[in-house]
Amino acid sequence: MIHEISLSVKPEEASQLLILKRKAAELLRLTEAEINEVQIVRKSIDARQKQVKINVYIKVFVGEKAQTKTIEPQFKSVMDRPAVIVVGSGPAGLFAALRLIELGFKPIVLERGKEVKERKRDLALLNRESVVDPDSNYSFGEGGAGAFSDGKLYTRSTKRGDVNSVLNLLIYHGADSEIGIEAHPHIGTNKLPKIIQNIRNTILEFGGEVHFSHRVDGLIWNGKQLAGVQVGEKKFMGIAVILATGHSARDIYHLLHQQGITLEAKEFAMGLRVEHPQTVIDQIQYHCELRSEYLPAAAYSLVSQVQDRGVYSFCMCPGGFIVPAATAPNEIVVNGMSPSMRNSRFANSGMVVQIKQEDLKNYAKEGIFAGLKYQQTLEQMAFEHGGGGQIAPAQRLTDFVKGQKSESLPATSYHPGVHSSTLHQWLPEFIGTRLRKGFSVFEQKMRGYLHPEAIVLGVESRTSSPLRIPRDKTKLHHPQVANLYPSGEGAGYAGGIVSAAIDGQRVAEAIAAQQS
Repeated sequence: MIHEISLSVKPEEASQLLILKRKAAELLRLTEAEINEVQIVRKSIDARQKQVKINVYIKVFVGEKAQTKTIEPQFKSVMDRPAVIVVGSGPAGLFAALRLIELGFKPIVLERGKEVKERKRDLALLNRESVVDPDSNYSFGEGGAGAFSDGKLYTRSTKRGDVNSVLNLLIYHGADSEIGIEAHPHIGTNKLPKIIQNIRNTILEFGGEVHFSHRVDGLIWNGKQLAGVQVGEKKFMGIAVILATGHSARDIYHLLHQQGITLEAKEFAMGLRVEHPQTVIDQIQYHCELRSEYLPAAAYSLVSQVQDRGVYSFCMCPGGFIVPAATAPNEIVVNGMSPSMRNSRFANSGMVVQIKQEDLKNYAKEGIFAGLKYQQTLEQMAFEHGGGGQIAPAQRLTDFVKGQKSESLPATSYHPGVHSSTLHQWLPEFIGTRLRKGFSVFEQKMRGYLHPEAIVLGVESRTSSPLRIPRDKTKLHHPQVANLYPSGEGAGYAGGIVSAAIDGQRVAEAIAAQQS
């Protein structure tokens, strides 16, 4: 018999199977000898009370042995099978490619950036010397934006597909099996590159293709059907094209628009990135002076309505770093990341304001690209108010809320450096006023959040794209082009690694269904 039970235990007990077995026996009124084994299914932190607990959901095996579930994807050779062009090697593109192989199609993956090892060198140059490579940066390159900007795997997208299938494939390619049981799983930016390489090797092993430094700059037509794509003088032909280019591939939107392919404006968000000493967040969230060694670096999630707009935290990175995420010269974009151990002495989060179409009236002449232009303008303003190169404009959080210049700045994880700037004056009033009020609201929810050693950096502008590439709700192809399949964050159908991966899988399945 298998019993499924929940236990609330101390942090130091949460991974001790002997202790969990004893507590399970007490709860089920059994002897420990009657229990063959216990398996942890899910763990989550409960910090609502002063004494932090870990909720552990376990399976208890009585009178029978536990079965170890093996992960065996159904890959097969697709060397001579029909080709599908996959533009982009972020999570949507990579997981679409893996699913295509399982379904008997040959993926040809075209990535504008470099493979993951070479990409590291460009990121080092970006951090040290502020040199922005437009095709190899924190947004572009093998693995996409998630590869070097965090690796958080939490998603609410269970209605869109099987989250476990994505987690299982990540484990199969080298991720720690713990991601299968954590309520908020996380791989870490230091471990993701190897996993991404393993996924690439699987694609190649079973007959797919992966081409780096291949930025798509043209579409090839056969009547109203897409026959393939063009990269300079090279042509890549296939029965379908998956666009999984990410939220920062602005040139792809312009290419589609020039070809008469419909785009849609959508809501997005922009703001700043805020950073605290990790000890401050630990003390607030765990109600303690010093975090227990059995607890991870504390996280938070904050949201409020300010003047009819949402103000909320985004991509919170406990024990993490702030990184320069610009994709072109003369702009500053900041993002966050965390290594697997989350052992940095800083905690950072995007703090952004919801932006709707009626907020872009001054950019009406830009038409469908009004949101992109607004986004780009803010990034260029950050560059102008920075300290040169990728040195970001910054302000103490308390000074930003009070509306006064910071005479000095606290320590920060942002490697290029920071420059004292009056963010409260030059940020668009629409964003700045709401952020300042939002931070005051968050202080009421997390006493001590407005800490004198907290800092805000500008700007956090790439939470998502201001544009969506429309598609049929069931068949998932573009309404105008039956074999063009927008996918992932850049197309407007995902919001992180797992949801993008799920969307890539769904699109691959839609292509297979159309061909059957």
